[in-house]
Amino acid sequence: QVQLAESGGGLVQAGGSLSLSCTVSGRTFNNYLVGWFCQAPGKGRDFVAAIAWNVGSTDYADSVTGRFTISRDNAKNTVYLQMNNLKPEDTAVYYCAARRLTTRVYENWGQGTQVTVSS
Repeated sequence: QVQLAESGGGLVQAGGSLSLSCTVSGRTFNNYLVGWFCQAPGKGRDFVAAIAWNVGSTDYADSVTGRFTISRDNAKNTVYLQMNNLKPEDTAVYYCAARRLTTRVYENWGQGTQVTVSS
């Protein structure tokens, strides 16, 4: 059974940085994409970034390009989201999720971690 666990959220001032971690377990992820999503209060869940586990190719939402960096450590089974120059509008619960490369649906989700950016 695939499991994902996020950590690293917290409170930071605008302009600051946070690093989120997502530890994955339950299978090998060579044919998977691992992504980060965010959900602000009263809004839907939005795509933030994703990384292909096998080759490390990445994709970002326009709103975070140049500020956030997604990476993975295969040995630690962990995906990271480095968030720099944070803005109050980045405040949300951040979730990591995984999907197979052959599907479009993220099938497995973590519980989420809160990120709050104060102005």
